[in-house]
Amino acid sequence: MTNVSIEEHPVGVGGGPYAITTGPDGALWYTLVHSGRIGRLVPGGEPDSHRLDPDCGPTVITDGPDGALWFTEYRAHRIGRITTGGDVTEHPLPTAGSGPFGITAGPDGALWFTETTADRIGRITTGGEVTEFPLPVTGAFPSAITAGPDGALWFTMNQADAVGRITVDGTVTLHPLPTAACAPVGITSGPDGALWYVAIAAGHIGRITTDGEIREFPLPDPAGRPHAITPGADGALWFTEWGGNRVGSITTEGVIAVHDLPTPGSEPHGITPGPDGAMWAALETGSLARITPAAAASR
Repeated sequence: MTNVSIEEHPVGVGGGPYAITTGPDGALWYTLVHSGRIGRLVPGGEPDSHRLDPDCGPTVITDGPDGALWFTEYRAHRIGRITTGGDVTEHPLPTAGSGPFGITAGPDGALWFTETTADRIGRITTGGEVTEFPLPVTGAFPSAITAGPDGALWFTMNQADAVGRITVDGTVTLHPLPTAACAPVGITSGPDGALWYVAIAAGHIGRITTDGEIREFPLPDPAGRPHAITPGADGALWFTEWGGNRVGSITTEGVIAVHDLPTPGSEPHGITPGPDGAMWAALETGSLARITPAAAASR
């Protein structure tokens, strides 16, 4: 197992780092879900943040196709956009109480997002035009979403125990998962041409090919409650264990390594490759964790 070094960087302002991504400006951008802010940190520098509506609940954030960052406002039912200079634009959604959560840049130059409480997938252009596509199931709680290698968008359905696929013209295909009550959350496109997801209630990592073939990889701790997953620069997939207070990696062959976080109960959620070559995780208790191989950290 590769040893890692983990450093925690407090980013404060009411706590609540939830999702994290690397922006086009070489900085880490993250949501502060409890205080209604978007944070920014250049590795080695001091954190900064930009105020939103305090009760809007900024949740997932992604690098957009227009050089800005786009994010969901779960409690305010809006999609937000913030430039690297801190200018914010917000777009209300057509469906009231839709609970937007996941968001990703699509292959068509638009942003695609999930509406957890409306059983819809949404699309928003960089000009703010919104289209919604209903899912063929109710109570599915669509959660994370990612662009797949096949030109479609792939998303998890947390309460339907399924992974969905939607084409850019709105055609939806559902793939039921083998394990009942597994509650998938995070999903990402892997380096092997498949989609990888985490099952928070079942404690495993899943892999689904673009033609629907599924494999499941149990974690060492079945109660770890994995939450988010992303490709790393090392060719592995990196994930957070919210319940286990860990981060971990899985190779495309299924080899898993897990690493305890230094502070108990730190509630890791989002994770991303950083601009400095390290992995960075958002800890909801108020910090960002920088994860590097021990040899690299000692150089």
